[in-house]
Amino acid sequence: MHFLDQAKIFIRSGAGGPGAVSFRREKFIEYGGPDGGEGGKGGDIIFEAVPGLNTLIDFRYTQHFRAPRGKGGAGSNRTGAGGNDLVVKVPVGTQILADDEERSLLADLTRVGERITLLKGGDGGRGNASYKSSTNRAPRQHGMGWPGEEMWVWLRLKLLADVGLVGLPNAGKSTFINAVTNAKAKIGAYAFTTLRPQLGVVTHRGRELVVADIPGLIEGAAEGAGVGDRFLGHIERCQVLLHLVDANDEDVATSYRIVRDELDAYGAGLGAKPVVLALNKIDTLDDELVEALTRELAQASGKTVLPMSAAGGLGIGPVLDALLAHVSGEHAEDDGPAEPIEWSPL
Repeated sequence: MHFLDQAKIFIRSGAGGPGAVSFRREKFIEYGGPDGGEGGKGGDIIFEAVPGLNTLIDFRYTQHFRAPRGKGGAGSNRTGAGGNDLVVKVPVGTQILADDEERSLLADLTRVGERITLLKGGDGGRGNASYKSSTNRAPRQHGMGWPGEEMWVWLRLKLLADVGLVGLPNAGKSTFINAVTNAKAKIGAYAFTTLRPQLGVVTHRGRELVVADIPGLIEGAAEGAGVGDRFLGHIERCQVLLHLVDANDEDVATSYRIVRDELDAYGAGLGAKPVVLALNKIDTLDDELVEALTRELAQASGKTVLPMSAAGGLGIGPVLDALLAHVSGEHAEDDGPAEPIEWSPL
C-alpha cells in the first residue's frame, strides 16, 4: 500500500426534505384542515478516527463525499425520514484543515474512536399544517427544506509515535528501525533511500515504543532542499527524538548542527523536544577514534553521546534505555556530556 499523508476532499451535508401540502380527508368530516408533515433533516458529515489505517491513500481515488438529503413530509402530519449521516473514516492522527491560505485547523483526531461532526445537515421544510392560523385556515404553502453545507478541506496525517528518528541521509536510521523492530525499511548505499515515513514497534524491558523513521534532512531542507521538511510533521507528536550521527562523516559536529538548525527552522516545538544523541556506525572505526569523535560531538552538542552500531547490534541497549526513560517520564534534565563509554568489538 502506498503512503499518502495529504489529501484534498469535497464534503457536503444533506439538505432538508420539503414539507408536505396535505388536507385531512375522512368520511363525515367536512373540514378536516391541513395535515401536511415536515420534511426530514439532512445527513451530517462526521469524521471518525479508526484503528488499522496509517495512510490517506483511499482519498486519492474517492474525493467527493455527500450525505443524503432528508425525505419529504407526508399527510397525517407525518415527518419525512432523515438522511443518514455520512461517516468518513480516517487514520488516527489526522488533522482536518480549511482550504484557505492559512490552512486553518478545524479538527485534530488523535484518539481511536474520536468523532467530530464537521458539517450539519439542513433542517426539513415546514409542512402546511404548521402554517395554519386563525386567519389562514387552509394554508397551501410549505417549506422546501434548508440546504446543506459544503466545503473543500485538506486532510493531513501526522503519525502517532513515541520516538522520532532524525539525522542526515545515510545516518543509519533505517538500519536502526530494522534492527529493533519488525519494520522492513529500504536500505541502500546512497542518499534518500527512505522516501516516506516508516513505523515500527520496539519491545524493550516489557514496554512497547512506537518509532517513526522519516527521510533524512539536509542543509536547506526548510527551504525545500532534498525532500524538504514536509515529513517533519510526523514527529511533531513524538515524546523524544533519537538523533543519529554517522561516525564516518567528515565533521560530526557539523552534521549535528545541520540537523538541529533545520529542526529549529521548522518550528512546531521540534527544537525543544528531548533528544537522545547517538554516534552510529562505530563498528567501522577503532576505539581511539570512536572516543575522540564521541568527545567532539559531546562538546558541540552539550549532551551525552551514546556510541552504537545499528548494523552490528552494538550499544543499542543503552540507547533504548535512554529512550524508554524519556517516554516513561523518568528522565531528569541532561547535565551535559558524560564520560566517554568504552567500546569493544567483542
